[in-house]
Amino acid sequence: MEGRVFIIGLGLIGGSLALCIKKEHPASVIVGFDINREQSRLAKMLGVIDEAAENIPVGAKDADLIIVSAPVNDTKSIIRALSGQPLKPGVIVTDTGSTKTTIVDTASSLKERGITFIGGHPMAGSHKTGVSAARDILFENAFYLLTPEEQVESTKVEILKDWLKGTKAKFLTITAENHDYLTGIVSHFPHIIAASIVRQTEKLSGSESLIPRLAAGGFRDITRIASSSPQMWKDILLHNRKNLISLLDQWSEEMQGVKAMLESGNAEAIYEYFQQAKQFRDELPSKEKGAIPAFYDLYVDIPDVPGIISEVTGYLAQENISIVNIRILETREDINGVLVISFQTEQDRQRAEKCILTYTSYSTSNGS
Repeated sequence: MEGRVFIIGLGLIGGSLALCIKKEHPASVIVGFDINREQSRLAKMLGVIDEAAENIPVGAKDADLIIVSAPVNDTKSIIRALSGQPLKPGVIVTDTGSTKTTIVDTASSLKERGITFIGGHPMAGSHKTGVSAARDILFENAFYLLTPEEQVESTKVEILKDWLKGTKAKFLTITAENHDYLTGIVSHFPHIIAASIVRQTEKLSGSESLIPRLAAGGFRDITRIASSSPQMWKDILLHNRKNLISLLDQWSEEMQGVKAMLESGNAEAIYEYFQQAKQFRDELPSKEKGAIPAFYDLYVDIPDVPGIISEVTGYLAQENISIVNIRILETREDINGVLVISFQTEQDRQRAEKCILTYTSYSTSNGS
């Protein structure tokens, strides 16, 4: 496809979409704008965008596709601003927000002018942020939810999918209301639970100094989503509060049930509770990308000796395998430590495991 694509917000998501579109549609012109001028400059320097717009009206004026990749509150303000700008006939406007109902409602101002708005949510992310972390493989095999209203022509949806074909994502079309309900269950609510576990542990650590040390390994892993942006999650929770209040009520009932099993000492019920949880969790697709970005971690048992990290990373560099993050779990004296290496994709993790087993005698596991 040919045409001009204007991306507002040049972070990880906006930058990665720019790379995907340019790769699939090399004749297109990618124009970008970010409120942080350094991000715009960096995006141009890295070749993520072809042109940097001075402001939103300039960038939007001749665009065939406008992608708003910003926090939810900012997205609403941008959509309202776009509705007052002279836009190209036939332009499609979409967004990448994690909640959809309030954004789609706000976009009624575009609809009144006959401008097509199609809500969008690419369900992918990374440990890193900013345009420098943008990758054209970020969305591969991830779900990309689209929430067009009933009056939006199906041909417009197909045009948007064609523009986004280079993401190699799995497109699903649902209503905005259904989107917020589903993502509330599998993404927003788990973030609340992770944060609440960390908060409770923080309070208890005031009287138990060993808690932070003991929580350094597996506890960090099961609560790692609590490290997400507080500003972003404040907005998400407020925009999806109706669904989340209902889910919290259900969670309260669930915990009361567990409490009752403990109070009665019902061993059979406790066993069945964990058995059912294990069965459901084990049957979840292991190769799919879901609502929460997956963490492709490789655990490597290593001797506690100087230079061991550079040795392992050196082997990975030889095979041109990119690392997203690396850390060491607390080691015990005279026993191997554990090096945790995070990768962008499952394929990279598998290649890394093969590489390490080829060059070393260290044992590995994927921790799943």
